[in-house]
Amino acid sequence: MKKTVLLIDDDALCRGPAAEMLRRDGWLVVEAGDGEEGIELAKRHRPQAVICDLLMPRANGFQVCRAIRSDPELRGTHLIVVSGRDYATDRTNAIQEGANDFLVKPFDSARLRQVLAGIVPNQQVHVSHPEPSRAPDGQTGAVTLKFWGVRGSIPSPGPNTVHYGGNTSCVELRADGEHIILDAGTGIRPLGESLGAEFGEKPMNLTLLITHTHWDHIQGFPFFLPAYSARNRLRILGYEGARASLAATLAGQMESPYFPIALKQMPGNIVIEELREMQFSVGSVRIEACFSNHPGVCVGFRLFTSGGSIVYLPDNEWSQNESATAAGVVPCTLEKNLVEFIRGADVLIVDSQYDRDEYKRHVGWGHGCSDDVVHLAMQAGVKQLFLFHHDPAHSDTDVAKMLKEAQELARNAGSSLEVSAAREGESITLG
Repeated sequence: MKKTVLLIDDDALCRGPAAEMLRRDGWLVVEAGDGEEGIELAKRHRPQAVICDLLMPRANGFQVCRAIRSDPELRGTHLIVVSGRDYATDRTNAIQEGANDFLVKPFDSARLRQVLAGIVPNQQVHVSHPEPSRAPDGQTGAVTLKFWGVRGSIPSPGPNTVHYGGNTSCVELRADGEHIILDAGTGIRPLGESLGAEFGEKPMNLTLLITHTHWDHIQGFPFFLPAYSARNRLRILGYEGARASLAATLAGQMESPYFPIALKQMPGNIVIEELREMQFSVGSVRIEACFSNHPGVCVGFRLFTSGGSIVYLPDNEWSQNESATAAGVVPCTLEKNLVEFIRGADVLIVDSQYDRDEYKRHVGWGHGCSDDVVHLAMQAGVKQLFLFHHDPAHSDTDVAKMLKEAQELARNAGSSLEVSAAREGESITLG
């Protein structure tokens, strides 16, 4: 009797060849196109093995692991998580959530056979992500972006960071009647003070998009003044991470050992929603998300407005190395999906933490090289590029030097790409 393997992968082009290889090796293959469907099929078919991608819509690999291990009838299932990234935190979290193995792509079929030895002959896997659609034609109108926090990792105040600023990630977008905030690093504190002065007693209706829950993207939220007024409505959207829900993570940093006011004590009308789809809307602003190459569950957002499209990709490492396509090896398509994700964007705000020499010492840390960012922005036909997520150790002089080199790269390539370095307090208008 054939043993059953459940293959969970959101990219049909990659899932199909992998399923065929598994069938040739004697498996009965069940396929799922997203994590939520995979959980349902696991409960229905009770497979001996589950091969699950880490980054998927509707339920990521960590959530799939938790669901399978919480079901007594599935506890004997051999669970393999696969990823195109090799971050130690991803591997550790997957194992802690119940995975038997964690495989990094690309890997050959012999490696997967070895992992599944003792269950039955096996096969190989690969993953990708949905290709985003383009911005609708004929859009007009004014859209305003303002930078409130542009640093990465940790705030870096002081005399050497006065020009570009020392607060961590936070960008404000006003478009088509919507007021959207991108991330809640320490920059959200001065944003909240400014909004309080602007709106006074008038109610605010705000939407906060969280790319991921590393400290430099949420640590300013407890100090966001509009969240302390009952007349304001704040909708927080993001994806579940490795170990806890979005709500639990935000609440955790406000527990009594760390902060005097609990999240549930904040008077504002706060609604926290965990996203399951990679496409959604905030009013008339259409938004697409794409997983990025950064430890944990991290996304970038593309926002389609009447003034053009904005891509916010604050944490991402562009691996410029094309994988060999030898027999049994399937290259990861994460980077190709990201190139398509940013293609034709009017504004790209992107992780550019290191210069070329620095990046050589930080390969695999999950952050970008400014040279790579410029080349990829030109390749994707981006109109305006903002270097973002400045290293906390970089002075204003360092950032200015990186900006000059990035501008020269674009100019020497004959590109019309406009390159700037994100600076706190700077506003731009689109459309």
